[in-house]
Amino acid sequence: MPKPLDRLDCRILNELQSDARISNQELAQRVGLSPAPCWRRLRRLEEEGFIAGYATLLSAPAIGLPIQAYALVSLENHHPQTLRQFDQLVRERPEVLECHSTSGPNDYLLRIVAASMEAYEQFLSTRLLPLPGVRSVNTSFVLRTKKFTTQLPVMVS
Repeated sequence: MPKPLDRLDCRILNELQSDARISNQELAQRVGLSPAPCWRRLRRLEEEGFIAGYATLLSAPAIGLPIQAYALVSLENHHPQTLRQFDQLVRERPEVLECHSTSGPNDYLLRIVAASMEAYEQFLSTRLLPLPGVRSVNTSFVLRTKKFTTQLPVMVS
């Protein structure tokens, strides 16, 4: 079982969320530790699963993917074969960035990016809707993003 987070762990995690490319020297200075104990804490946070990984965040519009859609998917049934086919599509299609099983009237929420409305329609009509077991897909398109963050609120419990 992971050790609970203390004030310094939280500060380390918050600093890393702001700048994952920060050097250990700079991180240690910002959180008030010397480099060696800071490095040990960082390794422990990684080993205990508090840090899932490091990533470079790209601007989707800048790389030619200006369309962002949220699709609510309802399935006809939850037979193993239906779920396998749906899971395979989600895993294999690069335009599907996220897939969440949800409560309520729909089964899944997908976050999808596309180069154009035509590209999204092509994905929908040739990939998602033809899947056996897909009853319906209800799509909402992002018109403007008011807030986007990948930073989780890290606090001492």
